Amino acid sequence: MTRRPGAQPDAGGPALRSAGARPIFLVGFMGAGKSTVGQALGNLLGWPFEDLDNRVEAREGRAIERIFAESGEPEFRRAEREALAELLAEADGSSRVVALGGGAFVQAENAALISQSGALVVFLDGTADELYERCRQGQPERPLRRSLEHFRQLYAARRPHYLKAALHVETGGKDIETVAAEVASKLGLR
Repeated sequence: MTRRPGAQPDAGGPALRSAGARPIFLVGFMGAGKSTVGQALGNLLGWPFEDLDNRVEAREGRAIERIFAESGEPEFRRAEREALAELLAEADGSSRVVALGGGAFVQAENAALISQSGALVVFLDGTADELYERCRQGQPERPLRRSLEHFRQLYAARRPHYLKAALHVETGGKDIETVAAEVASKLGLR
């Protein structure tokens, strides 16, 4: 694995070898498997797992789809940022696995909060077409998944942000447990 400009050191570097006792954030586009891989990784490591979207819904008292429909994306992003700040304050460097929504890490303020916390960021990646198919099969409906063309455009716009993660793991053609084990291995946790 090569180091990308602006990325933290790769799996051979000291930042990843000392992954213990700090949160791991899974980022990537919708359908990348952040929630399912996050649960599997948490189980594998014996660490708590949290999906930031679930925290947003609990804080707001409504589903993400309703937040988007009733209040718009800017309101959702505000709620997401507040939930992330709350989570980071609670985590305080402790070991846990966190799945972020597809747009969370793209927001500069969120990326800065995560970076300042010292948490590790792992980008789960796949092709736009494969991710779109995964989203079509899953529930609930995702507010920003419209047409395949729109999906591809949004993916292309967000991907450069995801590539700033310390670790990049391809998910295409792999099952959840394989991806979780690969993440743990590359972080030196298994």
